[in-house]
Formats: sequence, C-alpha cells, structure tokens
Amino acid sequence: MFHYLKLTMTKNKIIVEKKSTKLNSKFVCDKCNKKKVITLNYGPHNFCKKHFNIFFENRFKKTIRKYSLFKSKEKLLIAVSGGKDSIVTLTLLNKFYSKSNPIEVLIIDEGVKNYRNKAIKIAKKTCKKLGVKYHIISFKKRFGITNDEIMPILLENKKLGGTCAFCGVMRRNIMNNFARKMKADKLVTGHNLNDEVQSFVMNVFNNEIERIIRSGAKPGIIKHNNFVKRIKPLYETPEKEIIAYCAFNNIEHYSQECCPYSWTAKRNEYREMLNKFENRFPGNDYSILRFYETLKKKITPTKNEKEILQKQLKECSICGEPTEKKICKTCELIQKMKNEKKIKKKNKITKNTKKFIKKNKLTCAITKYNK
Repeated sequence: MFHYLKLTMTKNKIIVEKKSTKLNSKFVCDKCNKKKVITLNYGPHNFCKKHFNIFFENRFKKTIRKYSLFKSKEKLLIAVSGGKDSIVTLTLLNKFYSKSNPIEVLIIDEGVKNYRNKAIKIAKKTCKKLGVKYHIISFKKRFGITNDEIMPILLENKKLGGTCAFCGVMRRNIMNNFARKMKADKLVTGHNLNDEVQSFVMNVFNNEIERIIRSGAKPGIIKHNNFVKRIKPLYETPEKEIIAYCAFNNIEHYSQECCPYSWTAKRNEYREMLNKFENRFPGNDYSILRFYETLKKKITPTKNEKEILQKQLKECSICGEPTEKKICKTCELIQKMKNEKKIKKKNKITKNTKKFIKKNKLTCAITKYNK
C-alpha cells in the first residue's frame, strides 16, 4: 500500500487526512504490490528486488538447460577476472551447482599495473569467501611478456594490431591449455548478451563468416581432444541487469576504470552504436541474438564438413595447442612482435602512448556505463 496526505481546503480551514491506496501499476512490481526498484524496458517488466533476483537467477538456470551447457558431475573451470560478469557467473554457479559439479577458478594476470592487480585482489577475495579453489596464471609465466610490455611495441608498428587483439588470443590460449591440464570438462566464461551481440555485428561488418559459425553459448563447431568446450551461462543476460544484480545483492566486483588499453579496441564503437539502438528500441539486442541463432542453424557445417575440419587440426610446433597451421595464432603474434623489436625488461609506456590515449574519445568505461 502507498500512504499519502490529502489536503482539503474549506472556507475556514485546511483539513489534513492520511489516505492509503494501491500504487499506480507503473510504480509497483509485476509480481506483487511492493514498490518496483527496476524496470526492464524490453518487457516491459517492473520488479521489486526479490522478484528481480528470481527473474535473473531463473534465466541463468534456464540458459544452462536450454543450451545444455553442462551435465551433473562435469568439472567446471571458471575464468574469473574480478569484473561483474565473471564474479556473478562464479557466484551463481557456486550457489546452484556446487553440490552437483566440481568447481575451480582460473585467474589470468595479463600484467597491467594499477588495473589487473586490483581486479585480481577482488577475484581472490570472492573465491576465498565462497570456498572455491583458484589458480593464477600470468602472461609473463606463459609467454615471457606482459601487456605493459606489449603496448609500446604495438604503437611503434600499428600493422601488428591492437593490444586487445593480442590479449584476447593469449587469454584463450591460457584458458584452453590450463583447462586441459586441470582435466576440466567445461571452461566457463562470463560473456553476456551485449558481448555476444557486439561480436556478431562486428563479424558481420568484417565479413567473418567462420567466426559467426563458431560463436554462440557453446562456441566451436568440432570436437577435439585438445579443445576444452567453452560455455557462457550469461549468454542471454543483459549487462545492465548484471550491474543491477550486483548492486541489489552487495556483490563486490571490480568497477573502476577498465583496462587502460581498452581505447584501442574497435568493439567500443560497436558497443556505443548498439547501446543507442537498445535505448531507442528496447529489445533490439534480443532481436539481433534471435536472428543470429536462426542464421547459425542454416549455415552450420554438415557432418562431413566437420570431419574434414577436424582432420586439418594439428599441434602447434611451439606450444602444442591445436591449430590448422604449423604454429598457432598466439605463437605467431608473439613471434611477429619479438621480431619487430627486442623486448626490454622494464619497458615503460612511452609519451607516444599517452598522446594516443588523450586523443581517443571512446574507452571501455565510457561505452559500457554511459548508456
């Protein structure tokens, strides 16, 4: 019930009455008469805290069932950065599936000072709080180089690509390699609805049909002993709602400035564009995802095509990871970089780097949170 004061003015006095009435439907939860705390415009749905949590958690479990992401007793290795997506993924998997599935965490240290160390601290704290075993693998240990060392080299030669491109390839290499060593059945990542829609649109613009085919809640199209299947339980969950879930449930996560090199990513442009569309046309992101799902069914390779692709895979001559070429993409990128310039032990960010950062308008933080 909503209580308010009614003021009635007569000729001689003002009469004050306390009245009670039901809230306007615009201001109450769809499931009860409590005041709403959040509106999901694509419904539209209005929820109080309790019913938003139920809605959010049910969708998480439904996504796992819908795409058959994992079975009971399968070992799950969760890649946790310390950010909202991976922390929520870990929290919910631990809450609902820790009794049926062994769960461990992989934390990757890319070597970005004043950023990654802060996020890792939160990731470790969460794992200890939940009683989940965690492992930390660094770029330095695996590849002999950090992102802080990579950045100045890439700025000297833009043909090599951006930092985010290097980082993504190297992270996937570590995740698959470590998941295999840990004998994990599934490798879990925190990719959300917005991430998936952005990737799909980027692949359309870049004419990357093979990447479109390989994407999805369970990326990949072929089975291989050296590949650990990746899964995405937040595949149908919007980013805004993950932020809200963290706020309503006091879930600590790294929420400061994103990676200082995020301005190099083309994804920021697509994120900004798609956020504008979603704000103007609620449900736009879900429409794109459904279109992708329909398209994927029509372009998925046949059984014979999959067998041919599987036969083409071999082990990288340097790191042993599966690849179609003599060396994998990760080793290829690192070799190119090392050939371009010798890596110094203490390679500081150059003035050139700072100049680029100041000029750039779009960063991860701007496009993610200024919606």
